[in-house]
Amino acid sequence: METKRQQKISKLIQKELSEIFQREIKTQGGIMITVTKVNVTSDMSYARVYLSVFGPDREAKTNVVKEVNAMNKNIRRMLGDRIRFQIRVIPELQFFEDDSLDYIENIDNLLKS
Repeated sequence: METKRQQKISKLIQKELSEIFQREIKTQGGIMITVTKVNVTSDMSYARVYLSVFGPDREAKTNVVKEVNAMNKNIRRMLGDRIRFQIRVIPELQFFEDDSLDYIENIDNLLKS
């Protein structure tokens, strides 16, 4: 169960990371990155960020998540520049692929057949 503070910080991080991915991180090949969910630990030191990647093929999607994890320090610094007055410690970021849309699509295909 998340506290109100965790929910507030999660939404703040989600909003700011979405803007960072939209404006500052350049992707190749028509790939779009969306931040779908952020979970913050109770001590606010770690944040699990779930990314939904829209692109031409599955391999490109997994490579994007790997590239984002490689740029973790730069993304954390950009995030820190944006929210430094609202939170004392900027959490460590861990990026994961959100496959909920693929799961929903799979269920729809199973129901149709």
